[in-house]
Amino acid sequence: MLVLKFGGTSVGSVENMSHVKDIINDGQQKVVVLSAMSGTTNALVEISNALKGGNSSLALSLIDALRSKYIEVISHLFEDEMLAVESEQYVRWIFKNIQDCAQEFYTERSYNQIVAQGEFLSTFLFSRFLQQEGINAQLISALDFMRIDRTNEPDMFYIKQNLNRILTETEPADIYITQGFICLDAEGYVANLQRGGSDYTATIIGAAIKATEVQIWTDIDGFHNNDPRHVPDTHAISNLSFDEAAELAYFGAKILHPQTVMPVRDLDIPVRLKNTMEPKAYGTLITNEIHGEGIKAIAAKDDITAIKIKSGRMLLAHGFLKKVFEVFEKYETSIDMITTSEIAVSLTIDDITYIREIVEELSKLGSVEVDSYRTIVCLVGNNIVYHPDTPKLFQIMQDVNVRMIAYGGSNNNISLLINTSDKLETLRKLNRYVFEPELV
Repeated sequence: MLVLKFGGTSVGSVENMSHVKDIINDGQQKVVVLSAMSGTTNALVEISNALKGGNSSLALSLIDALRSKYIEVISHLFEDEMLAVESEQYVRWIFKNIQDCAQEFYTERSYNQIVAQGEFLSTFLFSRFLQQEGINAQLISALDFMRIDRTNEPDMFYIKQNLNRILTETEPADIYITQGFICLDAEGYVANLQRGGSDYTATIIGAAIKATEVQIWTDIDGFHNNDPRHVPDTHAISNLSFDEAAELAYFGAKILHPQTVMPVRDLDIPVRLKNTMEPKAYGTLITNEIHGEGIKAIAAKDDITAIKIKSGRMLLAHGFLKKVFEVFEKYETSIDMITTSEIAVSLTIDDITYIREIVEELSKLGSVEVDSYRTIVCLVGNNIVYHPDTPKLFQIMQDVNVRMIAYGGSNNNISLLINTSDKLETLRKLNRYVFEPELV
């Protein structure tokens, strides 16, 4: 069985839904995972924020506007009057539930409950659309099988047992439709896998049912060798290893959720990235196989904060780094890059939620400097640390202020910390050197 995930843009209009219908209606049995329609989750977050701020009148106005958008979609999506009426009743019921949240005391659980509604809306409407088109499809709820544990990791035993039971007990279908992103927490309340988590849902399901392949369908034809938003004439990479894909996803390639490959890599289940608007394009195939050496792609991750801790006590002190790491562990803040010298440690983080508390505690160990508006530029490829052409790339960085370099921590990744203001110039210089050497 295949698992196919479609993002918000892919189901963001009636025309795009028709594209998705044509893609999935090929006679192969599959599970289809859908995100909320494009713009919906942002609107629901805005509604939630209005409620959190006590502005119920604004929240109700936003609810009315979003509901009207869905009523309009129904008018264009359905020719079958009974399905149109059923869908409109469902939409009004969903928004009645959201309105009811406005009358209750706001909590974090209110937020999770509200933002989950986008996936319920998209999957219900799409399942009824397939029914109208004569396609044998069944809608199953992710909340009946998708659960995270107390460490916010997928409860794979629970997921596997319940999903396979549901697929066995549900009336046989060619296509099973379910929601991405949403899940239950360990206490049984509605939770989610964070923004972009529908990719993660797809590979979790793929692992649970031992799918032959997981396909992530979006609005771009796979991983590109550089950021197409900033660099012209980029191209899709046909093949990547799981390690290479994980590095690119973590360090800024927006096409894939960073945790996506984790559930399937040990099971050797391929992940294929495809373009909904160009379904015949090859896309990017991610497997355990390695294809070639050297730099394959460049990605950039913004909103990075650099922290430098300098202390004479660090010299020959075997416990100093342990104390530094304990501060970040205490505030559950991940470190992206780290370099050390005899008397200083420099590191980067992308989550500044607890930056004030972190700096306060680090100041007990030495002087602390904090630099914001930094970007990590990441070069990825198999065995690039040892590739003979790699050292030459530093020759073109002479005009860029490189704050930190991570070289050798991974054979597949070289990371550069730069000022965000230098990002475009750096990406384009590296692109000319790596992928257009005849122009250098």
